[in-house]
Amino acid sequence: MAADDDGFPAGDAAGTPTGNAPLPRVLCDTAELLSLGDDAAAGALWRLAEPGRQLDANVVRVPAGGRVGTHTEPDLDVLLLVLDGAAALVCADGERPLRTGALTWLPHGSARGVAAGPDGVTYLTVHRRRPGMRIQPPDAAGRLRPGGA
Repeated sequence: MAADDDGFPAGDAAGTPTGNAPLPRVLCDTAELLSLGDDAAAGALWRLAEPGRQLDANVVRVPAGGRVGTHTEPDLDVLLLVLDGAAALVCADGERPLRTGALTWLPHGSARGVAAGPDGVTYLTVHRRRPGMRIQPPDAAGRLRPGGA
């Protein structure tokens, strides 16, 4: 079986050898991504976009003094891994310092925000993929309201 330059057996563009299950593969080199060193960059630097995936993942950069406002994720647990820099995790019971290497669990239903430190912060988030939008019958929204049909 032939191998790509990443050391894994060759397959099609989706990483699937003909007639077999998908193969593991390297998607992103975070050290290389961080070495690009654009401190002004903000937002998602990388996103998991492979078809058929069950997870969503993002590498996010928040510049010095920047914030991700406090919000509550009602449905999904999230893992957050600090790749570079420092931040404060803003929680209902106060702030928790996060530094490079900190792996944090953000359980669904918890309020959380991120305040970047003086050098900014870059982190990876991973969570179960949200289901796609589905077309519903016109009366479906009414059934979801309290007292709905």
